Amino acid sequence: MLDISVLFLALPSLSADLGASASEQLWISDIYGFLIAGFLVTMGTLGDRIGRRRVLLFGAAAFGLASILAAYSTSPEMLIAARALLGIAGATIMPSTLALIFTMFPNPKQMGVAFSVWAGAMTAGVALGPVVGGVLLESFWWGSVFLIGVPVMLLLLVTGPFLLPNTKEASPGRLDPVSVILVLAAILPFIYGFKELARLGWDTLSVVAIVAGVVFGIVFVLRQRRLENPLLDVRLFAIKAVSGALLLSFLIAAVQGGAGYFIALQLQLVEGFSPMNAGLWLLVPTLVLLAGIFISSAIAKKIRPAYVLAGGTLISAIGMFVLTQVTAVTGVALLIVGFTIVYLGVSPVGPLVSQMVVPAAPEDKAGSASSLSSTGGELGVALGVAAIGSIGTAVYRSEVTVPAEVAGTPEGAVAGESLAGALETAKNLSTSVADSLITSGKDAFTSGLNVVAVVCTIAFVGLAGVAIATLRHVPPMSGDHGHGDEEAPEAVAEEERAPVASA
Repeated sequence: MLDISVLFLALPSLSADLGASASEQLWISDIYGFLIAGFLVTMGTLGDRIGRRRVLLFGAAAFGLASILAAYSTSPEMLIAARALLGIAGATIMPSTLALIFTMFPNPKQMGVAFSVWAGAMTAGVALGPVVGGVLLESFWWGSVFLIGVPVMLLLLVTGPFLLPNTKEASPGRLDPVSVILVLAAILPFIYGFKELARLGWDTLSVVAIVAGVVFGIVFVLRQRRLENPLLDVRLFAIKAVSGALLLSFLIAAVQGGAGYFIALQLQLVEGFSPMNAGLWLLVPTLVLLAGIFISSAIAKKIRPAYVLAGGTLISAIGMFVLTQVTAVTGVALLIVGFTIVYLGVSPVGPLVSQMVVPAAPEDKAGSASSLSSTGGELGVALGVAAIGSIGTAVYRSEVTVPAEVAGTPEGAVAGESLAGALETAKNLSTSVADSLITSGKDAFTSGLNVVAVVCTIAFVGLAGVAIATLRHVPPMSGDHGHGDEEAPEAVAEEERAPVASA
């Protein structure tokens, strides 16, 4: 997760060094997340079939090698290819670790702590990326941001064969290559389309990509229903705890992702912080989020998770209401207070959703179930950034006032599209005209943030109802969350501990 955001600060320097065009910069930044999302289902199912430890260790080795390849890339094309390999390797890690936690900790109390640590690590990785990147770039070249994962992967490769079991399905069957292609054809254009909508607004290519993804997704589901050994057992969605938790995770990720996108821009474009300083400010809500993960996990042992999640979304709604009061001149304090409350409210989602989705599925489908949880989050963030980003952009465009001196010019058009464009245009204007444009642009952008906060407030209140409606039957986490659900398909798991070198 650290690798997702650590690139943000390094992009300008590596682009200048490698001569990357604007289009190549986008691919360098986006290809990693695209392929993680595209391969999560495949890798989760592969772990169920050949062993989760094997898939994890293979992915760790590939991740380390691809990191070195990225660090020493000599062209944009080489770096894009390396980032693609990193994405594929990264897709092995999330579902494998989550499925291994489930099989390694049969004691519900220990499992709850392990899930909390896992969720905390995921969250901290994304939040710390800009900070770690900034520190490294103070002393080293841009390639250093890719090397941070190498020692961790080496440690995993050395200790994994001794510490980790290699659980898998008893009768795995063959992997269906057509299904692998279909899941990629469904997820990749879907995410690409929504990202482009957020960046460019409505255009034909983005809509076609989204529609194509939906069509391929339908074909994928229909094929899985016919296969004896499907890549993804769609019967998992018949389990109420699985379908309800995935729906809630998807929707909360969408709201949180869209709001987080605007907060990061507000800190940099309106408050004027560098990416590193913005990242340091965001450590405040991140630390609260980490504390909330463990507190909410403890509470969920006594109270049904539906009510813990519903209470959390209502707390997030309060935080969003605070953000509706932010103006371009109120300063950073109110912004951080509101966002911290939001993060406290969403803190139960990671560990509780994982504890509901993975244990509710048959043990031999743990990798497949955990990949669904991760994929839902990825798709939710992409959708949220696109949908909520579009709302904020529309407000900005309707409220910004471009000075008459540049109105009707190409520079004026750029300033009217985004605050980043307005700040860039202002560099070439006289002081008085530039100040007028910057003030108008910041006010318009903050108005967009306020409208987004209103939308998110309403959404979080609605999500409280979704949590109760879909998950109220799930008992507190202190109970036995094994495979007693009568709706779950029967399955048998086996455990082998042969050295990974024999794989």
